[in-house]
Amino acid sequence: MRNRPIYLDNQATTPCDPRVIAAMLPWFTEFFGNPHSAEHVMGQQAEAAVEAARAEVAALIGADVREIVFTSGATESNNIAIKGAARFAARMGDPRKRIITIATEHKCVLESVADLADDGFEPVVLPVGRDGLLDPEVLRDALAAPTLLVSVMAVNNEIGVIQDIHALAAIAREAGALFHTDAAQATGKIALDVAGIDLLSISGHKLYGPKGVGALYVRRRPRVRIAPLFSGGGQERGLRSGTLPTPLIVGLGEACLLAAAEMAADTVRIGALRDRMLTGLNAAIPGITINGSVGARIAGNLNLTFPGADAIGLMAAMPELCVSTGSACSSAEVEPSYVLRALGLSDDQAGRTLRVGIGRFTSAAEIDAAVALFARAHATVTRPEP
Repeated sequence: MRNRPIYLDNQATTPCDPRVIAAMLPWFTEFFGNPHSAEHVMGQQAEAAVEAARAEVAALIGADVREIVFTSGATESNNIAIKGAARFAARMGDPRKRIITIATEHKCVLESVADLADDGFEPVVLPVGRDGLLDPEVLRDALAAPTLLVSVMAVNNEIGVIQDIHALAAIAREAGALFHTDAAQATGKIALDVAGIDLLSISGHKLYGPKGVGALYVRRRPRVRIAPLFSGGGQERGLRSGTLPTPLIVGLGEACLLAAAEMAADTVRIGALRDRMLTGLNAAIPGITINGSVGARIAGNLNLTFPGADAIGLMAAMPELCVSTGSACSSAEVEPSYVLRALGLSDDQAGRTLRVGIGRFTSAAEIDAAVALFARAHATVTRPEP
């Protein structure tokens, strides 16, 4: 008998890899120096550990170490990238006011773009297709007006679809606009290369690292200029003041190192588990539909609409299984997912939809047990035919 639930919500967060925890522990206890106290040996040790982690983050995405700025997570990185780029441009007298994003972005991007309207910018939110992907020609048309910044997430947090960010970045570059991507759900899951990208956001807890740490890639050549959001001691090249959390940064670096070594094998194994689950669910519950592109999708994501059962009811009927109705940032909301609405789903369809996230530590036995739980729960809570 299991002592804990089956965890299939790896888009919300991932468990911290034990190897990451082992790498972090000494920096909580024995090596606790402030990395900014360069005058003594303990500060120097911490500073060296931070810089080693910076190199590991940079290597995973093909960046220069000087292009990595540590933050508290992707929400902060996204805010710094979007608001910082806009506000710096405004201070320099740049006349461009258009900021473009897409309807399925994470809330922190949508809200950051919307907040800039108060500063005189023009937020533009583009639609996506039923597959969740942005049509490059839709972006090209939107760029007909002078545009400062385009922000398109690499992998969607709810439906797992992979945007062709390099093609989209090239279109933005042709129009003279900066290109930012929220890569929180992509880093460590798909190969990333920052060539042609100006700004990129990373979150530690989405790739088996600790919560509370992330990074922002800021291109150096040609240099991207952004205004800091925090006032303080000028750490992180003046872009993000505050004492760096050495243990968390060490953990992020170790998570990136492990991802670089194991991502390809993880993708194959996780993809096989996803296919196993989908085969089992289709046999047990005919009529399930997958939301978003099937081909352009990370290995571990299934966003499923069930034929006759309410999502909340399904979850209540299988408390031993951890899945979700959508973004962890919006899960307390009663209203249907705005991401699913953007794909054209009705409120009823969205209300019958669950997100399944398979990860590095998911086993085949757990997948089989989850299929059985879904089948039993669906039979229990299926709505009667009218």
